[in-house]
Order: sequence, then structure tokens, then C-alpha cells
Amino acid sequence: MPIKLFDSLTREIHELRRPDPNNPKDVFSFYNCGPTVYAPAHIGNFRTFVVNDVLRRLLELEYGSNKVRYVRNLTDVDDKTIKRARDEGRPLADVTKQWTDKFHSDCAALNCLPMSEKSEPTATGYIREQVDMIDVLMKKGNAYRAPDGSVYFKVSSFPNYGSLSRVKERELKTGSAFAADADEKEDLSDFALWKAHKADDGDNAWDSPWGRGRPGWHIECSAMSKAILGDTIDLHTGGVDLLFPHHENEIAQSECCNGTKFSRHWYHSEHLLVDGKKMSKSLGNLYTLDDLENIMRLTFNPSAVRLALLQAHPRKQLNFVTGSLFDANNALSNLSHRYDALKTWAIGSDSKPRSRAKPSTHYDGVIEALSNDLNLPAALAALFDQRQDQDSDFAGKLLAFEKALRVLGLKVKSAVQLLDDDLAADVAELITLPSNILNLAEKRWAAKQTKDFATADALRKELTAAGWSMLDGKDGYKLEKLKVDM
Repeated sequence: MPIKLFDSLTREIHELRRPDPNNPKDVFSFYNCGPTVYAPAHIGNFRTFVVNDVLRRLLELEYGSNKVRYVRNLTDVDDKTIKRARDEGRPLADVTKQWTDKFHSDCAALNCLPMSEKSEPTATGYIREQVDMIDVLMKKGNAYRAPDGSVYFKVSSFPNYGSLSRVKERELKTGSAFAADADEKEDLSDFALWKAHKADDGDNAWDSPWGRGRPGWHIECSAMSKAILGDTIDLHTGGVDLLFPHHENEIAQSECCNGTKFSRHWYHSEHLLVDGKKMSKSLGNLYTLDDLENIMRLTFNPSAVRLALLQAHPRKQLNFVTGSLFDANNALSNLSHRYDALKTWAIGSDSKPRSRAKPSTHYDGVIEALSNDLNLPAALAALFDQRQDQDSDFAGKLLAFEKALRVLGLKVKSAVQLLDDDLAADVAELITLPSNILNLAEKRWAAKQTKDFATADALRKELTAAGWSMLDGKDGYKLEKLKVDM
């Protein structure tokens, strides 16, 4: 199925390039601007990262995981990280490791696929590559050294500057994004490639042909993308707040250095609003995962946060309210019941063994919607569509349902655990769960959750009399058929 995606550069929806399946070296290259690791990422950041995780899952599903090369960087040296290290009196590496670990744990909680070490480069790990790029730009006349030793990119040397963001020359001259270091620049629109060392930087400096210093923020992504993915990549993504000036600057410095197109496709996720307003510390609506856990307490579920962040189309603003987490929890509960029903039907039917079954077409609407410009609302509507043909291949339908959940990255907890929960086993050999036994088990579990232990004990006796054992767990229960002594 072709994957079509809106291109921020052309303002049109285009089909993404499909790599040649017969060429092992031809892979789909995909770069996503990652976090600055000086503090915990907030849910606005994670909306973009979760959307990109879904996109990665979709690409790997359609192209094959070995045909997709996904890179997401970590910014571990810039003004913010250095200030945090200076304020706390700690080495920069200690500060960035703390917040990198926190970012990874939050990603895992939200069920984002893990990154390998090679696919998650750091700015400090690619200093040499950044210096090399700047050196090429200097030699080509696209950059110049300021009196203090800093190096700036000369925006006037790149005629196509502004094509991504549609920024006008007048805006370049007056925009606040270019105000920093204005006294050192030849032109207000120029941006820093290399920042000369200052006392406030402490020990955070590296050698270069222009003196000790550190890279500017924009050059790091261009250098890491070039080093890992090559001069031209298939897709570059990020939040809409990065479109200008960061991505505009990436295009300028990359194309001037490499002499070729930087990215074939650009995709940006829109802002997340909280209670209808832009997130800010002053308004008290800038939430991290920890903040939401403190608010929700015992009902906190990271999977519900992920589902809540997927409720709107990525190219439209999403208004997040804490009440949406309750709705997401209820929706996940419905999916859990659906999952249990499909398992029970598959086990009780004459379906082919699951190990030999093929996914049915029941949930193809999820994949179709995602392949059409990441239409998440349509994908979720297809996932929650309860119109089902109960005479179909249940093992195939179960596989299709799992595939839809997997591409969305949604985890559901089964309320019922069967004797053999390895669903890859032959369903024909699994026990059939009678509906009356399931009803007794559900009633007993509900009684136990409300601490009605007398009713729970009475229902357990009924289950035992019917020949079943119910074993309680933390998040569910297991039913086992009692052995009969001969």
C-alpha cells in the first residue's frame, strides 16, 4: 500500500519513496529532530515523538523493518544544557545523562519503539563532523569568521532561503529569531555555525580551525544526518515550531555544503494546546508524564496518554484536557474486551491454528487511514468500529486486530488469561471457555475489586463446583480446568 504524506515544502500530499526491495543497500532514510536533554520533555514534545513513532511503525510494516533507517538525535550541548550544568554546578555530561535517561523511560512508558545507539546520535558525539561541514562552507564562501572567532552562515549566499517556511526578506531583517549575537554578524539574518568560547561555557569547548568553541544548534542535525544517512534523505520531520528557523537553516547549510537536495520530503506536527491555551509554565499547564501521574494518581495509565495524544490529525492542533485521559482509559478498556472476545471466539471456533493463520481484512481501514497522510482520527474510528462478522475467520481477525494495535503502538491488557496464553500455539488444542464460566469469573473479579469478599468467595465455590480454578493476579486472573481424579 503506498504511503502518502503532506509535504511542508510543496504544501501538497505526495507519495513517499518506496525503497527497492531487491537492493539491500536501498533503504528509506528518515530523520526526526529529537529533544534537548536539559529537563523532562513535556506532552507537547511527546505528541510529535508519538506521531513519529506511529509513522515509523507504518513504514516498517509496509517496507520491512530492514528497509527503514530512522534517526532521532539528542541535543546535549547548547545554551540551555550549559546553563543547567552551570546553575547546578555539575559536569555537562552528568546533566544530559540524567535527562536522557528520563526521556528514554518516558518513551518506554508511552510505548515508543526503542532507538539503537547508532540511530540516536548526540551533538557532542559528532563534533568532528560538524567542524568538517563548517570548514566546507567556509571554503565555498557560504560562511565567514566573525572578529570574536565565531562562524556564521551567510544567508544571502543561498538564494532559496525561506522556501520551506515562506519567510520574506523583510521578516528576516526584523524577526527576533535572528537577534542573538547581532553585533558580530555581517547581516542580521545570518546564523551561528560555530560559537567562540566564552567564560560562561566553562569547560564545554572543542578545538576548531577558528579557535576553541562549540557548534551552533542548527549545524548538528545537518552533520549527524549527513554522517549517518547520507547527503540526501527521504524524509525529515519535527514539530511545527522547528520549521523556522531550524529546518530552514538545515536546508541552507546542507545544500550549500553537499551541493545536492537535502530532504525529499518534509513533515511537521502541529502544536498541542492544553485547556485551549498554549502550554507555558506561567499558566501552569505545561505537563510532563510525571505531572499527569501526580494528577491521575491510581488511575494513571501511560497507554491512555498515548491514545489521547493520537486523537487529532497531526497537522491540526490538539486540545489536551486531563479529562481526556479518563475517556482514553475507557476506550482502552473497550479494546481489551474486544481483544478477549476475539481470543475466545478464535479458541472456540474451528479456525485454523493461529500459527498458520493469516490476518483478515477486518482492520485494513486502520492501515489505509494511516497511509493516507497519517489520518489518525480515521484510523482510530476503524479500530473502534464494532461492526463485525462473527462467522469469519476468527484467528485471522485476531491477527488483524493485533496488527492494527501494533502499528498504533497501543497496549491493551487482557482481562481474561487462559490456561495457555501463548496465542502462537495451535488454537485447536486450546481449551474452550464456556460463557457461564466466564460470567462467573467476571462477577467474582468485579466483587473482589470492590472488596466484597463474601460474594467473591461464594463465586469461587461455584467455579470450583463447575470444575474450574481461578487464580488471581495483579491486573487480571487466570482460569484453569481442574484435573479429575480417575
